[in-house]
Amino acid sequence: MKARRALTAGLLATGLVLTMSGCGGEDGGGGKNRASSESTSGGKSDEGNKEQSHEPTEEKVLAEVSNSDARLVINSAVRDQGGFLTVSGTVTNISGKFWNPSQWRGDEKELNANGASMAGAALVDKAGKKRYLILRDTGGRCLCTQFTGGIKPNEAKPFFAQFPAPPQSTTDITFQIADMPPADIQITEGE
Repeated sequence: MKARRALTAGLLATGLVLTMSGCGGEDGGGGKNRASSESTSGGKSDEGNKEQSHEPTEEKVLAEVSNSDARLVINSAVRDQGGFLTVSGTVTNISGKFWNPSQWRGDEKELNANGASMAGAALVDKAGKKRYLILRDTGGRCLCTQFTGGIKPNEAKPFFAQFPAPPQSTTDITFQIADMPPADIQITEGE
């Protein structure tokens, strides 16, 4: 459990670093980045400010979908050089009662031991006409978050799910899990 938490924290930190690295520099696009940074900093310019701000940064949202039980927010979909693609974000219980996403573990018999988890997630490459299932170890445990103990009302929990990476030419994919609506997202390249 500690290893999963550490991996999740590492993935979120990587996502933040990638998000922050994309925010600097001149955009040459007529001030689009300037307007964006003004909206996140309350319209104040950071020019001449030599101290680094310690205000919390807002995470990038690639997609947000919901049903009557939960809201799923995807913050990153990062392809690494090892041939994997890691999707991460948060799941919030909006049902108003305790929720155990056991149906998210998927229908495959091999995945039954994963309990309430992201094991039933899949990626769909519409252009390449391929479906990518979640990665698992030799014991059938998914390389994903398990929601041990369920999710309390209004509680948000971070998640990650790891898949085989689609070809480099694929940048747009669809994330699917159980009864949630499909979420269209864009892949970013890791380091």
